[in-house]
Amino acid sequence: MNALSQHGSLDGAKVLITGGLGFIGSNLVHACVEAGAEVTVFDCLDPRSGGNMANLEGVQEKIRLAFHDIQDFDRVSRHVVGKDAVFNCAASTSHPFSMREPWLDQDINCTGTINLLEAIRRFNPAARLVHVGTTTQLGPLHYSPADEQHPEFPTDIYSANKGVSEKYVLIYARSHGLNATVARLSNPYGPRAAIHSPEFTFNNYFVGLALQNKPITVFGDGAQKRNVIFVGDAVAGLLALGRHPAARGETFFVVGDEHFSVAEIARLTVEVMGAGEVRHVDWPAGRKIIDVGDAVISNAKIKQTIGWSPCVDLRAGLQKTARFYAEHLTNYLR
Repeated sequence: MNALSQHGSLDGAKVLITGGLGFIGSNLVHACVEAGAEVTVFDCLDPRSGGNMANLEGVQEKIRLAFHDIQDFDRVSRHVVGKDAVFNCAASTSHPFSMREPWLDQDINCTGTINLLEAIRRFNPAARLVHVGTTTQLGPLHYSPADEQHPEFPTDIYSANKGVSEKYVLIYARSHGLNATVARLSNPYGPRAAIHSPEFTFNNYFVGLALQNKPITVFGDGAQKRNVIFVGDAVAGLLALGRHPAARGETFFVVGDEHFSVAEIARLTVEVMGAGEVRHVDWPAGRKIIDVGDAVISNAKIKQTIGWSPCVDLRAGLQKTARFYAEHLTNYLR
């Protein structure tokens, strides 16, 4: 069986990417194809999860595309067989939607993850699994910067279910010997994001508003701080975790070095995109109660364990993002 190379090449490696039509998943698809992998994308193109066929532009003829739902255990099982590595990017990702439709969020984020884990356990236990989690499962921070030992008190259903799905991964790694790792991301942004709706990551929505010369609305003073990470850095982190033996059975924050207030992110987005404006508005009903305040996260563990560090600062990342959407914007305003 081909292993993921620690030297960057994926020549001949058979890789399954669930949620591969979405933001993180599709950028991972492009990186894996470029590195020589044989890639299968597993995605049901649920419009509530940000998937977009345009995300495969340039690689669609080089991959296998399976239009299936991660809730379908039989389909998941068939596509797990024979894979060297599995990257689980499939998720229902909207915080507000999870509060409106908690059962559906649970079905996708929890049952879907169990399906994938059980399929690997039964039919391909040697596969390498990297599961994509989120920093929002921590909830309000008890200390800052938060590390991987921070307690978890999530404030919305999505974050709670992502925390539960992570625990499933770690249980399967410990109890069944799966070669699995969890990567928690924090506010990734960049090309191929769903920029058309506030249901997805706030900073990508800011980009979409600015590119349409629409005002960016910031709730309250927008002083709460956030980590952000350019999607290229996030993908590099996922691949590095997939390659490194010391990552097995562990959880890592794959986050940027920098911390910005929401208002600062909005202002810099307007500046770099060259359009739009920032307006401060009152908090909508139901939104402030699920906001976690400052969310400053440490990436010390991943740096020390496998030597990964982010390379792209916020201004440079926004500039790369602007160049991408200058050519592809109409595919992402839907």
